[in-house]
Amino acid sequence: MRNRIRQLAFGAMLAAVSMCLSFAVAAQEVPSQLQPPANEQLLLQVHAKDDQVYTCKNDAAQFAWTLKAPDAQLFDKDGKPFGKHFAGPSWEASDGSRVTGKAVANSPSPDADSIPWLLVTVVSHEGSGVLSRVTSIQRVNTKGGKAPVSGCDASHAGTELRVPYSADYRFYAPK
Repeated sequence: MRNRIRQLAFGAMLAAVSMCLSFAVAAQEVPSQLQPPANEQLLLQVHAKDDQVYTCKNDAAQFAWTLKAPDAQLFDKDGKPFGKHFAGPSWEASDGSRVTGKAVANSPSPDADSIPWLLVTVVSHEGSGVLSRVTSIQRVNTKGGKAPVSGCDASHAGTELRVPYSADYRFYAPK
C-alpha cells in the first residue's frame, strides 16, 4: 500500500514538474522583441477563432490581398465566450470594456503558413471592465490566417476573402 501511495505521489510530482517546464518552454518561445515592458504583468489570455478578412486591391499597378480586419470570437481558458476581436485592431470583452491597439513589433510564426506573432500597444480604452487596465497585447500561437499569394487580379478587384485563423491573445497590465 505504501509503495502504491509513493508511486502516486511521484507521478503527481512528475506531472506538476512537466507542466511547469512546458510553461517555461512556451514562454521562451516568444521572441524577445514581442515581450511586453518589464513593468507589466499578464492579466489574462484568450483564444481567438474565426477569420482574417482581406480585400483585393490594386496598389501601384499591382494587385494584392490587403488586410481589411480580423473578425474573430474570443474564448476564455474554459472555452466559454469572452468577447470579440475586430477592426481597429480592437478587442471587446462581454462586459463592454474595449481596447484598440497599434502593432509595435512582429515576428514570423513558427508555422510558415500562419500570420505573424505580434506585440500591440493599447492606444485607447472604452468602458470599465476586465480590459480597462490593459496596456499591451501579444498575439501568439497563430494558425492560418495568411492571405493567398494569388487570386487577386483585375477581375477580383474589391472582392473580400475570409481566411480562417486562430491565435492566443495575452493581455498585459501594469504591475
